[in-house]
Amino acid sequence: MSAERPLARAWLVDKPAGPTSHDVVRGIRSRLPRGTKVGHAGTLDPFATGLLVILAGRATRIADRVSGQSKRYRAVVQLGVRSETGDPEGPLTPGGPVPDPERIAAAVNELARSNTQQVPLYSAVRVGGERLYARARRGERPQTPEREIRISRLTLADVDAAAGQVTLDAEVSKGTYVRQLSADLGELLGCGAYCLALRRTGVGVLDVRDAVAPDAVPDAPPVPLTTLLTDIPTVVLGPPDARALAHGRPLALAQPRGEVAVVASDRHLVAIAESDGHQLRPITVFTDPDAE
Repeated sequence: MSAERPLARAWLVDKPAGPTSHDVVRGIRSRLPRGTKVGHAGTLDPFATGLLVILAGRATRIADRVSGQSKRYRAVVQLGVRSETGDPEGPLTPGGPVPDPERIAAAVNELARSNTQQVPLYSAVRVGGERLYARARRGERPQTPEREIRISRLTLADVDAAAGQVTLDAEVSKGTYVRQLSADLGELLGCGAYCLALRRTGVGVLDVRDAVAPDAVPDAPPVPLTTLLTDIPTVVLGPPDARALAHGRPLALAQPRGEVAVVASDRHLVAIAESDGHQLRPITVFTDPDAE
């Protein structure tokens, strides 16, 4: 990579357990040219591992678009024990006897039909202008909000009766807390539960199997930004039109109404543009073809 700041780059990183998502971002920022803006698309708790989409430079402008895509997880749930935080951080308290596998399977199927979820007390959601986790750490127990969620898939992958543990595979919408799903499963069963281990295996079409270790960035090849924008159609433009759009000029081009990802003939992302049916107008520009 050149010594100049990257205009727009993205990497798929496999986050280890322990560091926060911000810790991972800070470490990567320290290895990029000074002044490079770096962010991620979707926080993972410190105990969780798996796919963290890292965005640098102008690619940070699509963080909300990427984080809004569905997420896939594999979770190990410890039954018979409750955790105040919903994860191994605790404090932990004993629950009740672990039911038989048939009852567990029935409860997972019931949970899969949920369309709302209570936000966990230990979360970064603001209530009364303050993060819930900050209030919880002071001993407060405010009423947490309820959110609409979408569970596209929740399946029972394994039951370890001896350890009182179950493994779940889930695909859920943005804002769904797998920690809370684990706790809700425990309450459905009457024995209590918490999320012992959590791994994010995918975001949209992205897969953790294509991710690299945090310390491999920035030497690892970045992923094409178009792979992050699969929810909108792609339009390929030749150099003169791509250059004009990158400089903010609208193009007379008949297209279906709506947003499109505009790429140059060499397939790099130039901009996200909006079509009114007759013209393309740039919304977000990612690169200047004159500088490539």
